[in-house]
Amino acid sequence: MAVVAAPGLDQLRVGFVGAGRMAEALAQGFIRAGKVEAQHVLASAPSDRNLCRFRALGCQTTHSNQEVVQNCWLVFFATKPHVLPAVLAEVAPVVTTEHILVSVAAGISLSTLEELLPPATRVLRISPNLPCVVQEGAMVMARGRHTGNSDAELLQTLLEACGQCEEVPEAHVDIHTGLSGSGVAFVCAFSEALAEGAIEMGMPSGLAHRIAAQTLLGTGKLLLQEGQHPAQLRTDVCTPGGTTIYGLHALERGGLRAATMSAVEAATCRARELSGKQGAGTGRGRPQALLPRPFPRCSSCLQAGIPRAAPSLREEMRTGPEGLAGGESPHL
Repeated sequence: MAVVAAPGLDQLRVGFVGAGRMAEALAQGFIRAGKVEAQHVLASAPSDRNLCRFRALGCQTTHSNQEVVQNCWLVFFATKPHVLPAVLAEVAPVVTTEHILVSVAAGISLSTLEELLPPATRVLRISPNLPCVVQEGAMVMARGRHTGNSDAELLQTLLEACGQCEEVPEAHVDIHTGLSGSGVAFVCAFSEALAEGAIEMGMPSGLAHRIAAQTLLGTGKLLLQEGQHPAQLRTDVCTPGGTTIYGLHALERGGLRAATMSAVEAATCRARELSGKQGAGTGRGRPQALLPRPFPRCSSCLQAGIPRAAPSLREEMRTGPEGLAGGESPHL
Protein backbone atom coordinates (compact mmCIF):
# COMPACT_ATOMS: atom_id res chain seq x y z
CA MET A 1 0.00 0.00 0.00
CA ALA A 2 1.47 3.37 -0.98
CA VAL A 3 1.58 6.10 1.60
CA VAL A 4 0.01 9.37 0.55
CA ALA A 5 0.93 12.86 1.70
CA ALA A 6 0.49 13.57 5.37
CA PRO A 7 -3.09 14.48 6.33
CA GLY A 8 -4.12 16.93 9.00
CA LEU A 9 -3.49 16.28 12.69
CA ASP A 10 -7.09 15.18 13.18
CA GLN A 11 -6.46 12.29 10.76
CA LEU A 12 -2.99 11.42 12.06
CA ARG A 13 -2.12 7.73 11.91
CA VAL A 14 0.69 6.72 14.25
CA GLY A 15 2.61 3.46 14.10
CA PHE A 16 4.78 1.69 16.66
CA VAL A 17 7.32 -0.93 15.66
CA GLY A 18 7.96 -2.53 19.02
CA ALA A 19 5.30 -2.61 21.71
CA GLY A 20 7.17 -2.44 24.99
CA ARG A 21 6.43 -0.28 27.99
CA MET A 22 7.83 2.95 26.53
CA ALA A 23 5.88 2.54 23.29
CA GLU A 24 2.73 1.89 25.33
CA ALA A 25 3.39 4.97 27.47
CA LEU A 26 3.73 7.20 24.41
CA ALA A 27 0.61 5.78 22.77
CA GLN A 28 -1.34 6.17 25.99
CA GLY A 29 -0.26 9.80 26.31
CA PHE A 30 -1.24 10.62 22.73
CA ILE A 31 -4.66 9.01 23.15
CA ARG A 32 -5.47 10.46 26.57
CA ALA A 33 -4.53 13.96 25.42
CA GLY A 34 -6.80 13.61 22.39
CA LYS A 35 -3.89 14.04 19.97
CA VAL A 36 -4.56 10.74 18.21
CA GLU A 37 -7.62 8.50 18.08
CA ALA A 38 -6.97 5.01 19.44
CA GLN A 39 -8.19 3.32 16.25
CA HIS A 40 -5.57 5.32 14.32
CA VAL A 41 -2.70 3.73 16.24
CA LEU A 42 -1.15 0.56 14.82
CA ALA A 43 1.52 -1.41 16.74
CA SER A 44 3.61 -4.41 15.77
CA ALA A 45 5.56 -6.96 17.79
CA PRO A 46 6.74 -10.54 17.23
CA SER A 47 4.31 -11.96 19.82
CA ASP A 48 1.02 -11.04 21.50
CA ARG A 49 2.63 -10.62 24.93
CA ASN A 50 2.86 -6.81 24.67
CA LEU A 51 0.30 -6.24 21.93
CA CYS A 52 -2.55 -7.11 24.28
CA ARG A 53 -1.92 -3.86 26.18
CA PHE A 54 -2.27 -1.88 22.94
CA ARG A 55 -5.53 -3.68 22.20
CA ALA A 56 -6.77 -2.73 25.67
CA LEU A 57 -6.23 0.92 24.68
CA GLY A 58 -8.36 0.38 21.56
CA CYS A 59 -5.40 0.32 19.16
CA GLN A 60 -4.89 -1.91 16.17
CA THR A 61 -2.10 -4.51 16.22
CA THR A 62 -0.17 -6.70 13.81
CA HIS A 63 2.86 -8.97 13.67
CA SER A 64 4.09 -7.31 10.47
CA ASN A 65 6.49 -4.36 10.75
CA GLN A 66 6.03 -3.55 7.08
CA GLU A 67 2.27 -3.30 7.57
CA VAL A 68 2.82 -0.57 10.19
CA VAL A 69 5.00 1.46 7.83
CA GLN A 70 2.63 0.97 4.90
CA ASN A 71 -0.36 2.23 6.89
CA CYS A 72 1.15 5.00 9.03
CA TRP A 73 3.27 7.96 7.94
CA LEU A 74 4.51 8.74 11.47
CA VAL A 75 6.25 5.68 12.89
CA PHE A 76 8.05 5.20 16.21
CA PHE A 77 10.72 2.51 16.31
CA ALA A 78 10.77 1.33 19.92
CA THR A 79 12.79 -1.87 19.61
CA LYS A 80 15.92 -2.89 21.49
CA PRO A 81 18.96 -1.06 20.04
CA HIS A 82 20.68 -4.24 18.82
CA VAL A 83 17.51 -5.27 16.94
CA LEU A 84 16.85 -1.92 15.23
CA PRO A 85 19.29 -2.21 12.26
CA ALA A 86 17.67 -5.47 11.14
CA VAL A 87 14.19 -3.99 11.57
CA LEU A 88 15.11 -0.92 9.48
CA ALA A 89 16.52 -3.16 6.76
CA GLU A 90 13.22 -5.06 6.76
CA VAL A 91 11.01 -1.97 6.38
CA ALA A 92 13.31 0.09 4.13
CA PRO A 93 11.66 -1.16 0.89
CA VAL A 94 8.31 0.39 1.91
CA VAL A 95 9.66 3.68 3.32
CA THR A 96 8.89 6.78 1.25
CA THR A 97 9.80 10.45 1.45
CA GLU A 98 6.38 11.08 3.02
CA HIS A 99 7.26 9.16 6.18
CA ILE A 100 8.48 10.65 9.44
CA LEU A 101 10.44 7.96 11.29
CA VAL A 102 11.29 8.36 14.97
CA SER A 103 13.82 6.21 16.83
CA VAL A 104 13.40 5.61 20.56
CA ALA A 105 16.39 3.24 20.66
CA ALA A 106 19.33 4.41 22.76
CA GLY A 107 22.75 4.57 21.14
CA ILE A 108 21.67 4.61 17.47
CA SER A 109 22.82 7.89 15.89
CA LEU A 110 20.93 9.91 13.32
CA SER A 111 23.68 9.28 10.77
CA THR A 112 23.31 5.53 11.29
CA LEU A 113 19.54 5.76 10.88
CA GLU A 114 19.95 7.73 7.65
CA GLU A 115 22.48 5.23 6.31
CA LEU A 116 20.12 2.32 6.94
CA LEU A 117 17.11 3.98 5.29
CA PRO A 118 16.42 5.28 1.76
CA PRO A 119 17.96 8.64 0.75
CA ALA A 120 16.20 11.78 2.05
CA THR A 121 14.22 9.88 4.69
CA ARG A 122 13.02 12.18 7.48
CA VAL A 123 14.29 10.78 10.77
CA LEU A 124 14.40 11.99 14.38
CA ARG A 125 15.74 10.59 17.63
CA ILE A 126 13.95 10.93 20.94
CA SER A 127 15.11 10.12 24.45
CA PRO A 128 12.11 9.59 26.74
CA ASN A 129 12.10 8.36 30.33
CA LEU A 130 9.86 6.10 32.37
CA PRO A 131 7.62 8.83 33.88
CA CYS A 132 6.09 9.15 30.40
CA VAL A 133 3.89 6.32 31.71
CA VAL A 134 2.13 8.88 33.94
CA GLN A 135 2.42 11.75 31.43
CA GLU A 136 5.23 13.38 33.45
CA GLY A 137 8.16 12.46 31.25
CA ALA A 138 11.27 14.51 30.56
CA MET A 139 12.15 14.09 26.89
CA VAL A 140 14.52 15.51 24.31
CA MET A 141 14.46 15.15 20.54
CA ALA A 142 16.99 15.69 17.76
CA ARG A 143 16.30 15.89 14.05
CA GLY A 144 18.10 14.44 11.04
CA ARG A 145 19.37 16.32 7.96
CA HIS A 146 16.15 15.95 5.95
CA THR A 147 13.66 16.73 8.73
CA GLY A 148 11.94 20.10 8.46
CA ASN A 149 10.61 22.51 11.06
CA SER A 150 7.01 21.38 10.58
CA ASP A 151 8.01 17.74 11.15
CA ALA A 152 9.84 18.60 14.37
CA GLU A 153 6.98 20.79 15.60
CA LEU A 154 4.45 18.02 14.95
CA LEU A 155 6.50 15.51 16.93
CA GLN A 156 7.11 17.94 19.78
CA THR A 157 3.39 18.71 20.01
CA LEU A 158 2.63 14.99 20.27
CA LEU A 159 5.34 14.27 22.82
CA GLU A 160 4.23 17.10 25.09
CA ALA A 161 1.16 14.97 25.77
CA CYS A 162 3.54 12.72 27.72
CA GLY A 163 5.42 15.41 29.64
CA GLN A 164 8.08 18.01 28.88
CA CYS A 165 9.88 17.82 25.52
CA GLU A 166 12.66 20.01 24.15
CA GLU A 167 14.56 19.92 20.88
CA VAL A 168 18.33 19.68 21.37
CA PRO A 169 21.49 19.05 19.33
CA GLU A 170 22.10 15.32 18.96
CA ALA A 171 25.18 15.57 21.20
CA HIS A 172 22.83 16.25 24.13
CA VAL A 173 20.76 13.10 23.65
CA ASP A 174 23.28 10.81 25.35
CA ILE A 175 23.68 13.34 28.18
CA HIS A 176 19.92 13.25 28.63
CA THR A 177 20.15 9.48 28.90
CA GLY A 178 22.59 9.87 31.80
CA LEU A 179 20.68 12.71 33.44
CA SER A 180 17.04 11.75 32.99
CA GLY A 181 16.76 8.28 31.49
CA SER A 182 19.08 6.69 34.04
CA GLY A 183 18.31 9.52 36.46
CA VAL A 184 14.95 7.94 37.28
CA ALA A 185 16.83 5.09 38.95
CA PHE A 186 19.15 7.54 40.74
CA VAL A 187 16.16 9.45 42.11
CA CYS A 188 14.50 6.19 43.19
CA ALA A 189 17.66 5.20 45.05
CA PHE A 190 17.64 8.55 46.86
CA SER A 191 13.92 8.28 47.63
CA GLU A 192 14.49 4.80 49.04
CA ALA A 193 17.37 6.02 51.21
CA LEU A 194 15.36 9.03 52.36
CA ALA A 195 12.49 6.79 53.46
CA GLU A 196 14.81 4.27 55.11
CA GLY A 197 16.28 7.03 57.21
CA ALA A 198 12.78 7.79 58.53
CA ILE A 199 12.09 4.08 59.05
CA GLU A 200 15.28 3.81 61.09
CA MET A 201 14.00 6.62 63.28
CA GLY A 202 10.69 4.81 63.87
CA MET A 203 8.28 5.80 61.07
CA PRO A 204 6.19 2.99 59.46
CA SER A 205 7.60 1.89 56.10
CA GLY A 206 4.60 2.64 53.90
CA LEU A 207 4.14 6.10 55.33
CA ALA A 208 7.86 6.89 54.99
CA HIS A 209 7.96 5.88 51.33
CA ARG A 210 4.80 7.86 50.50
CA ILE A 211 6.13 10.99 52.16
CA ALA A 212 9.54 10.63 50.49
CA ALA A 213 7.94 10.30 47.05
CA GLN A 214 5.64 13.28 47.65
CA THR A 215 8.61 15.33 48.85
CA LEU A 216 10.44 14.64 45.58
CA LEU A 217 7.31 15.42 43.55
CA GLY A 218 6.62 18.67 45.36
CA THR A 219 10.22 19.82 45.21
CA GLY A 220 10.38 19.15 41.47
CA LYS A 221 7.20 21.14 40.84
CA LEU A 222 8.48 23.99 42.98
CA LEU A 223 11.75 24.15 41.05
CA LEU A 224 9.95 24.18 37.69
CA GLN A 225 7.25 26.67 38.67
CA GLU A 226 9.50 29.12 40.51
CA GLY A 227 12.36 28.86 38.02
CA GLN A 228 14.91 29.08 40.82
CA HIS A 229 18.32 27.48 40.87
CA PRO A 230 18.26 24.49 43.27
CA ALA A 231 20.95 26.16 45.39
CA GLN A 232 18.61 29.07 46.09
CA LEU A 233 15.71 26.85 47.12
CA ARG A 234 18.02 24.75 49.27
CA THR A 235 19.26 27.89 51.01
CA ASP A 236 15.67 29.04 51.61
CA VAL A 237 14.99 25.81 53.52
CA CYS A 238 18.06 26.17 55.73
CA THR A 239 18.01 28.19 58.95
CA PRO A 240 21.13 28.89 60.99
CA GLY A 241 21.71 26.05 63.44
CA GLY A 242 18.56 24.25 62.25
CA THR A 243 17.83 20.66 61.30
CA THR A 244 18.37 21.03 57.54
CA ILE A 245 21.92 22.36 57.65
CA TYR A 246 22.90 19.54 59.99
CA GLY A 247 21.42 17.03 57.54
CA LEU A 248 23.11 18.68 54.56
CA HIS A 249 26.41 18.53 56.41
CA ALA A 250 25.91 14.76 56.81
CA LEU A 251 25.17 14.42 53.07
CA GLU A 252 28.30 16.42 52.23
CA ARG A 253 30.41 14.19 54.45
CA GLY A 254 28.94 11.18 52.65
CA GLY A 255 29.89 12.56 49.23
CA LEU A 256 26.36 12.81 47.82
CA ARG A 257 27.20 15.58 45.35
CA ALA A 258 30.32 13.93 43.90
CA ALA A 259 28.66 10.50 43.79
CA THR A 260 25.65 11.90 41.91
CA MET A 261 27.83 13.75 39.40
CA SER A 262 29.85 10.57 38.87
CA ALA A 263 26.66 8.57 38.32
CA VAL A 264 25.45 10.93 35.56
CA GLU A 265 28.89 10.90 33.95
CA ALA A 266 29.13 7.11 34.09
CA ALA A 267 25.70 6.66 32.49
CA THR A 268 26.44 9.30 29.83
CA CYS A 269 29.79 7.78 28.94
CA ARG A 270 28.19 4.34 28.68
CA ALA A 271 25.54 5.78 26.33
CA ARG A 272 28.32 7.32 24.22
CA GLU A 273 30.17 4.03 24.26
CA LEU A 274 27.06 2.26 22.95
CA SER A 275 26.78 4.95 20.26
CA GLY A 276 30.40 4.44 19.24
CA LYS A 277 31.21 8.03 20.21
CA GLN A 278 33.71 7.17 22.91
CA GLY A 279 36.49 4.64 23.28
CA ALA A 280 35.91 1.09 24.45
CA GLY A 281 35.64 0.43 28.15
CA THR A 282 36.71 -2.49 30.28
CA GLY A 283 34.50 -4.97 28.45
CA ARG A 284 32.26 -5.21 31.50
CA GLY A 285 30.07 -2.19 30.76
CA ARG A 286 32.05 0.35 32.80
CA PRO A 287 34.32 2.76 30.88
CA GLN A 288 37.93 2.66 32.07
CA ALA A 289 37.96 6.44 32.43
CA LEU A 290 35.34 6.25 35.17
CA LEU A 291 37.54 5.35 38.09
CA PRO A 292 36.52 6.88 41.41
CA ARG A 293 37.70 10.46 41.73
CA PRO A 294 36.45 13.52 43.63
CA PHE A 295 35.39 15.68 40.68
CA PRO A 296 34.59 13.70 37.51
CA ARG A 297 35.01 15.04 33.99
CA CYS A 298 34.57 13.11 30.76
CA SER A 299 36.72 13.63 27.69
CA SER A 300 34.24 16.00 26.01
CA CYS A 301 34.36 18.27 29.07
CA LEU A 302 38.15 18.23 29.02
CA GLN A 303 38.27 19.08 25.32
CA ALA A 304 35.77 21.92 25.78
CA GLY A 305 37.75 23.35 28.67
CA ILE A 306 34.75 23.26 31.02
CA PRO A 307 35.62 24.08 34.66
CA ARG A 308 36.49 21.18 36.88
CA ALA A 309 33.64 21.27 39.37
CA ALA A 310 30.66 23.19 40.65
CA PRO A 311 31.05 25.24 43.84
CA SER A 312 30.89 23.04 46.90
CA LEU A 313 28.19 23.33 49.54
CA ARG A 314 30.81 24.58 51.99
CA GLU A 315 31.80 27.40 49.60
CA GLU A 316 28.16 28.39 49.15
CA MET A 317 27.65 28.38 52.92
CA ARG A 318 30.39 31.03 53.09
CA THR A 319 29.45 33.11 50.04
CA GLY A 320 25.74 32.40 49.50
CA PRO A 321 24.10 31.29 46.23
CA GLU A 322 23.65 34.78 44.78
CA GLY A 323 26.15 34.08 42.02
CA LEU A 324 24.11 31.07 40.95
CA ALA A 325 20.54 32.26 41.31
CA GLY A 326 20.51 34.92 38.61
CA GLY A 327 22.93 33.60 36.01
CA GLU A 328 24.06 30.50 34.24
CA SER A 329 24.09 27.27 36.17
CA PRO A 330 27.50 25.86 37.00
CA HIS A 331 28.74 22.89 35.04
CA LEU A 332 27.37 19.92 36.94
